[in-house]
This record gives sequence, C-alpha cells and structure tokens, in this order.
Amino acid sequence: MEKRGLVWFKNDLRLHDNETLVRAQEECKDLLFCYCIEKNDFDQLALGFKRIDINRFKFLQQSVLNLKKNLESLGGHLIIGEISALDTLPELVKEYDITDIYAEMEYTSYETSLVDNVVKALPDTKFHFFWGKTLYHKDDIPFEIDKLPLTSKAYRIPVGNRAEPRATFNRPTELSSVAIKTNKDFPSYNLYGFDKKEFEVSKPYVEGGETLALERLEYYTFKSELLTGYRWSRNKSDGLDYSSKFSPYLALGCISAREIYEKVKAYEAKIKKNQSTWWLVFELVWRDYFTFKAMRFGDSIFKTKGYKNKDIAWENDPQKFEKWCDGNTGIPFIDAHMRQLNQTGYMSNRGRVNCASYMVHDLKIDWTWGAAYFEAKLIDYDVSSNWMNWHMQAFEIWYTNPVHQANKYKAQDFIRKWIPELSGKNNIEVLIPWEFDISAYPKPVEVYKKWSRAIGLIQKLEI
Repeated sequence: MEKRGLVWFKNDLRLHDNETLVRAQEECKDLLFCYCIEKNDFDQLALGFKRIDINRFKFLQQSVLNLKKNLESLGGHLIIGEISALDTLPELVKEYDITDIYAEMEYTSYETSLVDNVVKALPDTKFHFFWGKTLYHKDDIPFEIDKLPLTSKAYRIPVGNRAEPRATFNRPTELSSVAIKTNKDFPSYNLYGFDKKEFEVSKPYVEGGETLALERLEYYTFKSELLTGYRWSRNKSDGLDYSSKFSPYLALGCISAREIYEKVKAYEAKIKKNQSTWWLVFELVWRDYFTFKAMRFGDSIFKTKGYKNKDIAWENDPQKFEKWCDGNTGIPFIDAHMRQLNQTGYMSNRGRVNCASYMVHDLKIDWTWGAAYFEAKLIDYDVSSNWMNWHMQAFEIWYTNPVHQANKYKAQDFIRKWIPELSGKNNIEVLIPWEFDISAYPKPVEVYKKWSRAIGLIQKLEI
C-alpha cells in the first residue's frame, strides 16, 4: 500500500536540515503539510499574564508564514490549525486519507502529553518521530540520559572527544504535495485574546522565518565577519551586531544548530579560527547540555525547589514582582532591560543574568515566577534553556550587582534609550538616579548596603 504522509511541523519551521521532511518525502507517494497553533498556550496564568504574549505570537506568525511561502515555492501547501493539533490532525487524516504522520520528537511533559494524546486519537495512523533539536544527536552522545553529568564540563569534554555532529540534510528541491481543498491564512490575533492595537504596535526584535534566519547566518559570518569579535562583544546590551541573534531562530527551528555549526567550521577554514568561533560552538553545546539535563530531571526543573530539592525562604511580594515585570524597580540597569523585553520580546544575556539575579536575590521572589514571565515574553524562548538558566541563577550562580554592572558595561546610553524619564540625565544621574531629585523616575524598593562601593565609584565619574 502506498503511503500518504502528513508532515506535522512544530518547532522545526524550516526546509533545510529537516530529517522529518526528508524522510517523509522519501517514503510517501504524496504529502500534506500542517502547523497547529495550540490555543491553550495563550491562556492567562495565575501570575496575571499570558503563557505566550504578543511578541512571541507575532514572531510565530512571521515564521509560520515564511514556512508556508517556502513550501509553496516547492509545490507544497501548509495547512494552519487554529485550535489544537488534537482537533486539526484527526480531521485531516480523515479528509485526506492520511496513512502516516511525520514529526519532530519532543522531550518535555507539556509537549509530549500533546503528542501522546494525538497518537491515541489516531490508532490506525502510523507515526514517525525524528530527533532534530540539538547539535549532537541524542543517540550519539557518550552518556545515557539518566546518567548525564551534573556539570557542563564533565559533559562537554567527553562529547567533544567521542562524538561528532551529524551532517545536515539537504533542502528538498521539490515536494510531492497533496492538492488541498482550502488554503486558510494565519488565524487572527483576536482568537487568542489579543486586541488590534497591541498586535499592530508589537514589533519583535528580529523578524521571524527561515529565510531571514539563513540571511542572518550568512551576514554574521562571511558577509560582515562579525563572528571574529563575538567573544569580546557578546556582553553588550543593545544593537543587532554585538551578538549573533541566532537564538530566536533556533527557538522555533527556523535554523538548525547543525547548520550554524557547519557555517562556523567553514568560517574557521576560510576566514579565521579564534576564541570567538570556539565560543559560539560552545554555546550550541551548552544548549544541548541543558536539553539533555532537562530530559534527565523532567518536571522538577519547573518546580520551586528545583531538581536539587532545595528550600529557600521566598518573600513573594506581588507588588515588587509587578514592578520588576513592568521595569519600574527604580534600578535603571534592571528597568531598561525589562522594558526592552516587554517592547521587543528580547533581552541580552547580560540583561537576563542581572534581571534574574536581582529578582531572586534582592527581591527574594520565587525564581519560577521570573522564568514564567520570560517564557511569556521572549521570542527566543526555549524550554530547557530558559528554565535551566533560571534554575542555575536561583541555586548555583553567585549574586550579580546591577549597579556595578551598569557602570562596568557603560550602560548609560542603553538606559537613556529605554527609560525616557532619564533620557536627559548625565552619566552619573542615569546610573544612580535615587541620589538625585528625579521625580519622574521611581525610587528603588531598597538601596542595598552591598552596592555602596559601586555607588561610590560611580559618584567619582566624569559627567
């Protein structure tokens, strides 16, 4: 019997290096292509915000529509489900006589429970799942998942010595597509609880989609050679070129880690091999490590006590949390980054470390609240990277002083850009506004004694 396949796209919104797509094309007479939005993902949380907010929604829309366009250029047609895969896929299987469904493999409980329910709803359909989320395939690393090392170094060195990333899969040149009966657009924002104004004013930090992801990869490497200086520029907070900006595209699978790896290796061979090229690959390996570690520890990575089952006395003041979320803490380095996040769906690594440290160690708010807020806002949200980084901030990383950090990284212009109340202030006022009479900007919840030395150094700066 000839197979009629359905490719169920999830967080693999690309045609290049997509084993799921390649295998489906090889094994089936013809194919149907589908992406399903999960309406429940936009529900309101008890913390007072949506699980996925407007910038993530818009970035998803851009990425799915780009996938749709790219499929159409090869003769394929993407059907977009608007409520849930549990509704859409059984309907498509019945309407188009689908025999087999091809999809990328999931690993965390929220996603795997959806997949399991879809499989149960379609007992007569054969499912094929492929691993595509990491640089190193999960079957190639020299560890069983339940014995994964507890430190990144103990993971990274054996992996580097004993494994190799698999080669990328070529982009299909044509697709054997089923003729579809209806061709709907991306569902409207109002179906997911957003209004017209917030949708129109939302502007993700970068635009989504595979096409722009591959353009960004080429630009950051061979076109601009910015990669050469990445190791030394990556701790800045503003602008497009201080870091790669690959993470939003990795999050939705608009680009694969292996595609980036191969480009970096080509860059090393033809342009330059240095600490920066090593560091970018290191971050892909670190991303893998968090994925596999999340697989080892399961749902404990989402719990307040974490996978180490540690008790911390949280204060959990909802008013302080609201100030942190809104960027109104009175600490400019924190507020500027939080306002950037709220407006663009993006924040630098430097900002994330400082905002998390301040919320956890100064405001003493349960780290899972902050992790959930970042999940709602970040266009580069990745479940294991986000929750494991917050877990480390709560339990493993030393305190980060936001006053010292603002001075160290010369953040005055960044602060002025995102905090208009301080736009006309001098280089000292903009870093420690509570020392001056600036009524337009909120006073801090508390100025901690541990900041005294950093404040003293700022007071000696030249205006």
